[in-house]
Amino acid sequence: MKHTLRLLGIIAAIGIAVIAWLAWPDTARVPFERVTGKTPQITDPRDQTIPTVKVADAIGWQNGKTPVAAPGLAVKAFATGLDHPRWLYRLPNGDVLVAESNSPPRDGGGIQGFVMRHLMGKAGAGVPSANRITLLRDANGDGVAEERHVFLTGLNSPTGMALFEGQLYVANTDAVVRVPYQDGATQITAKPELVVKLNGGGNHWARTLIPAPDGRTLFVGVGSATNIADEGLAAEKFRANILQVWPKEKTFRIYASGLRNPQGMAINPDNGQLWTVVNERDMLGSDLAPDYLTQVEFGDQFGWPWYYWGGYPDRRVEPANPDLQQYSKRPDFAMGPHVAALGLTFANGLTLGARFAHGAFVGEHGSWNRKPVSGYKVVFVPFGARGFPAANAKPVDVLTGFLDADGKAQGRPVGVIGDKTGGLLVADDVGNTIWRVAAR
Repeated sequence: MKHTLRLLGIIAAIGIAVIAWLAWPDTARVPFERVTGKTPQITDPRDQTIPTVKVADAIGWQNGKTPVAAPGLAVKAFATGLDHPRWLYRLPNGDVLVAESNSPPRDGGGIQGFVMRHLMGKAGAGVPSANRITLLRDANGDGVAEERHVFLTGLNSPTGMALFEGQLYVANTDAVVRVPYQDGATQITAKPELVVKLNGGGNHWARTLIPAPDGRTLFVGVGSATNIADEGLAAEKFRANILQVWPKEKTFRIYASGLRNPQGMAINPDNGQLWTVVNERDMLGSDLAPDYLTQVEFGDQFGWPWYYWGGYPDRRVEPANPDLQQYSKRPDFAMGPHVAALGLTFANGLTLGARFAHGAFVGEHGSWNRKPVSGYKVVFVPFGARGFPAANAKPVDVLTGFLDADGKAQGRPVGVIGDKTGGLLVADDVGNTIWRVAAR
């Protein structure tokens, strides 16, 4: 009886804590669009011991519903019935690889662990990882994949994929691995070979990678283990960084740092430079800090965990690091607070019309800790003639409707790439669909 009463007491305490957690919202006080663009409005932080929790319940697409494309564009399903599709990669022959993946089992118990697992379930991220890459083939070019093959298994929460010197490289949550590749193959049975180990665990499990312009190395994005180095800097070793990997030598170095969670990466066709989208920190209120799109050069430091948006101090972080403030690079473009900017691809090779001809497409997975919610869409950032976002540019909606009239998530966009015929493919990990956006 005592054990039963003790268990009931623990359950009641957890229930009370969850109710308190969920009843602690911070509502945005600044219009969302003011926290976007090259010069966003950065308000005073509103420190939160308990984060705002406002996540759209995941329900999937029902009764033939689809996202809504911008005027002049149309959307249809390229492939359906996938298992949490997160990331996309187009092979030279036009085949599309899809990483069907989710986070590894989360560490941590207690109330916080319980609440985080609850939130992941609500958001559609509570399912086990399929840990595979699937190949989709649209042989007749009609914008629908009529072939589907299990391409590669034996992976660990994979995300990024890239062909490099005749091999397919895959970014698992804890390692970069590779397998031999032959053009046109529909399955690879070789055991993945370890290239470099990556530090895993904690938050921000997804790792992305792309070939660097030098033709010799790879860029790998590794997010932080915690929000603001809450467990000390030792737990953040080689994290919150973009790493540069030498595949032949199986070595790496830190290319750029202070990036809380760099996800989508792409090479800007205008200047050949690396660009990325980054998820910024939590628990400063619904107006801070903006996620961002930025160019990244060797040696850049973007301030995390001590600073955000080019030098605004996060006074929660101890010990402080005042000497870093003057060196914290300001990002090039704010996407808005808590949008969860993940996917990134430039417009070169796409044929979506003049309005979307010069700039970058960004997949915004959507907020879990902002009131009202933000993101849950694909947007376009117009670029100017010099290869940077235009002076007065704001994100332009490309694909919306992921939230229904009741605010529930029918889908959540993640990775974005161009297909072989000039359409835009969007991975939807809640709707378990790859959408294709094309000009009408």
